[in-house]
This record gives sequence, C-alpha cells and structure tokens, in this order.
Amino acid sequence: MEAIETVGQAFEGPPPALPPSPAQEAGSVRPQGCGCGGGNAGDLPPSYVYALGRIEPRFPSLGIEREVAQALGREATAGLTDRQALHAALAQPQNRYLLRQICWILSIEGLETYLLVPRDPLGYDLLLQAVRAEPEPVDVDVMIGTRGPIAPPGLCNGLQVPVVAFDQIYSFDRAALLGAIPRPASVPEKQDKQFRAAAAELLDRLLQLADNAGATDEHRAVNYLAVRYPAIYATAADAQARNFSLAGVEVRPSRLSGTRSIVDVIFSFGNRQTDVTERFFVRVDVTEEFPFLVTRMSPFYDR
Repeated sequence: MEAIETVGQAFEGPPPALPPSPAQEAGSVRPQGCGCGGGNAGDLPPSYVYALGRIEPRFPSLGIEREVAQALGREATAGLTDRQALHAALAQPQNRYLLRQICWILSIEGLETYLLVPRDPLGYDLLLQAVRAEPEPVDVDVMIGTRGPIAPPGLCNGLQVPVVAFDQIYSFDRAALLGAIPRPASVPEKQDKQFRAAAAELLDRLLQLADNAGATDEHRAVNYLAVRYPAIYATAADAQARNFSLAGVEVRPSRLSGTRSIVDVIFSFGNRQTDVTERFFVRVDVTEEFPFLVTRMSPFYDR
C-alpha cells in the first residue's frame, strides 16, 4: 500500500462530508442469489466463494486518501511504520467511519481478485483484523462469501473485479496455523518436530493448489480442507513416516451427489522405493456457502 503522507494537526470538530463509501455504492451491486432484498434473488443460483489470499485496503479516491492522512495526523504515530500507523489509526473508535470508506481488496498470489463488502456491519471488525501492523509474506486470509457482478469503474478508483458480500473472514499466519494443528495420539511427543515438518510441507503444497479464485466446487473443497481439517496433515505425516511422499491431490464429483453437490478429494502418496501408490480421500459437501465433511479421511479404491 502506498505510504500516506501525514499532515499537520487536523482541525477540531466533525470530519467533512464524504462521498458515498464503496460499501454504500456496492449496495446496488447485489451478489447473485444473495437474498439481500430487492429484485428476484432467486432468479440466479448463488455463486459461493471460499478463497485464500491477502486482504489489503485501497483508497477509492484522493479525497479518502487525504481524509485518512488527517486521521493519522490526529494520532500519536511517532516511531511507527506507515503500516503500523494505519493500523493504529483505523483501530480507534472515532475513526471507524474510515473502515466504511476504504476499498477492501482480496488479492490471490498478488493478483487483485475480489472487492469485499461485509454483509453485516460487524464485518468491518474482521477487515480491521486483516490489516496487520507487521505483515509477513506467509500471512493468510480466508474469505467466505457470495460473488456478485463486476464492480463498476467508479466504485474503487477504476478497479473492475467481482464484488463479494462476505460472511466470514479468518486471518492468521503460517506459523499460527501449523501450531494449531493437533498432534495425533498415535504420534509420540518426541516426534512432534517431525510431524510439524510433514504438516508444513503438505500445507505449502495445498496453498499452491489453493492458488485459485475459490469459486468452483473443487477449489472451495481444497481451500476448506487446507484450513479446517487437520486429519489431512496427520495422514501426510503418517505416510512420510512410512517412506511415502505426496504425489498429488485430485478432486472428483462424488457418486453420492444428487440433490446436493458433493466432491471426493483424493490424496495420493507414492512410496519412494517401490513406486507403490496409496490413496486416501475425504468427502466434502459444497452445496452451500459453508462446506462441511461428509466422510472423514479413509482409504480410497478405484471402482
């Protein structure tokens, strides 16, 4: 994010009138099938998104950029980096109005992918958590919502990407995610370091697979498993202990699919010496906005 030039002491009193915020303008850009009122929400099926990326604030106009600069001038920011100063300013209750004026962009692998709009006003707290005072390259933001049409040019300074009305955001870094993975009871404590190493390797592979927009059933299932299902890491660690390495991840429509959309996510492990392949799969229901498990990790056999 471009550095913000801090201006002198701002004037006393209420802030000046501002143009409609991106969230207000996006009110007329309704996600497909979002059920948020107006029109025939049921005409089109909803397009759900479960994406992994990085959330970054953007200024929709020069006026908003200057208003943020004035807010920074009212705060004690000596000795802080630009990012730390911005986080500190936005966290102040009197500056909460700025959260509604800023554009919030989800970038995936450096590519601006979605313009985020909270479905509930409390969602701005989740966006604030994503503005880390000390960001790291391995930080991850998980965004779950409903995709709408392309943003009009005037919504966010000419940026034209799909608008997503989100319901949930999880923000964490790689170390925090790995630390939260429970060590299986079958793995003794003395092997915890080896287990963490195997989990880290699988996480990196899954994050590469998660280099997607999170808008298809296959991508949503993989992204969901990467951050919400620790058993896949236990399976990878066990395979590594038996001299197997991850050979691939495949997603197929499940035979159980009928009125609901269910996919099988298949993990293949190859023996480093014999080339024997073992497969395990987990079944995920991706019918609705929030995916969930149908079948836990089990051996997979071709039929």
